Amino acid sequence: MSAWLQPLTLRGRHVSLEPLSPAHAPALALAAADGELHRLWYTSVPGPHEVEAYVQKALAQQDAGLALPFAVRDAQGDIVGSTRYCNADAANRRVEIGYTWYARRVQRTALNTEAKRLLLAHAFETLGCIAVEFRTHWHNRQSREAIARLGAKQDGVLRNHMIMPDGTYRDTVVFSIIASEWPTVRRGLDWRLEQGGRGDA
Repeated sequence: MSAWLQPLTLRGRHVSLEPLSPAHAPALALAAADGELHRLWYTSVPGPHEVEAYVQKALAQQDAGLALPFAVRDAQGDIVGSTRYCNADAANRRVEIGYTWYARRVQRTALNTEAKRLLLAHAFETLGCIAVEFRTHWHNRQSREAIARLGAKQDGVLRNHMIMPDGTYRDTVVFSIIASEWPTVRRGLDWRLEQGGRGDA
């Protein structure tokens, strides 16, 4: 496990992010079933029967110092999804926020806005990141639009970046927020949360 990325809990009004553990698997399976998110061919959401392996892989990445995965709880205390810091580069103080997915019932609510606000604040204000990345499939327009609404700027497209489980090639769209932009992005996220934070993916 990286000394730079240490497990912690991040709490807000609408969401809590807690260190992912195997004990979360049953609740995550229920969350993944809400909306059958794994059937969206351009996402990497696990099917309910794949959650245990998904959690184990995430924890292996954590042990290697490459990731810090979280289980996501809503304001009622229910597990509704997962997210993580990934592709961590401690030497260059860069990290990606990815592997984010939520049960359909909490999509487009303040939960995602606040989760990103918590993760970005920790990355810039505690970890001292100089940049935070977001990546998504070219065909995942909902995700691309949501990332742009956060205030991230598109860096480019990695063509044929990954081979998907079904054998298709993924073009990956890369976005980032850099440290000098964080104060403005933070203000925008705070304003949206004051307005209720609706409209997010």
